[in-house]
Amino acid sequence: MHIVVCVKQVPDTKIIKVNPKTNTLDRRGVPAILNPYDAHAVEEAARLKSIHGGTVTVVSMGPPQATAVIKKSIEIGADAGYLISDRRFAGADTLATSYALCKALEKISSIEPIDLIICGKHAIDGDTGQVGPGIARRLNIPPVTNVYEVEDMNMNDGVVEVKRKLSNGYERIQAQLPCLLTVEKDINKVSYSPMPNMLKAARYKPVVWTVDDLGEVDIKQLGLKGSPTIVGKMFPPKSSDGGEMIEGESSEQVTKLLNILLTDKKELFQKVGEDA
Repeated sequence: MHIVVCVKQVPDTKIIKVNPKTNTLDRRGVPAILNPYDAHAVEEAARLKSIHGGTVTVVSMGPPQATAVIKKSIEIGADAGYLISDRRFAGADTLATSYALCKALEKISSIEPIDLIICGKHAIDGDTGQVGPGIARRLNIPPVTNVYEVEDMNMNDGVVEVKRKLSNGYERIQAQLPCLLTVEKDINKVSYSPMPNMLKAARYKPVVWTVDDLGEVDIKQLGLKGSPTIVGKMFPPKSSDGGEMIEGESSEQVTKLLNILLTDKKELFQKVGEDA
């Protein structure tokens, strides 16, 4: 069994800020980390490998320093990693990113056929959740999103059974392999890496591919040229002026609170009408 996990290097959003003058993300001095959802995806791939055997490969798109997330994935339990890095990938939105990763996956598949692709639910610097399904659509394989448990994998029948989150419960799905899963954080706990994995990761040198290494690629679908998304403006939310303490008996408090909420709701709808 060959599992491939798509991973991404992202800025630590606990530290990142918005520049008040340019309304853009200020990444200066912000450490880059493995996207947390992707860490859980690698952990799940390693868990499935321990049960069913096989290999786990990770692939990422990014600048040369993104080899760090490949090494981190090796530390978690992956066997090999590829980084596609080229200036022609720069500025890619989710559409162009899914195309580039699809081309990398096609090349990896030509080396060793892929049975399962796992992605994190979304990247914490974008929160779109579009890249995984975009890859599946391009590869013409089933996508299963919001997975929080892989119940069974039957390689003889070529199927995987999973549970995925819904707004009001969960859904049990059986999908034909190969397929693509996007996973939630609560699918597992990322365990502490054993010393052999840490030593392997420290010595590991990821394979780096440029656009020219990917074979037949439509340059117009890469980077800014292949990205129809335009970000008009970014701004931080307005800080709160603080709350109001409502004093009195229970019934009095409820009545006063309702009056405040209804007034705020009326003012909100008036503002929306003015802005429309």
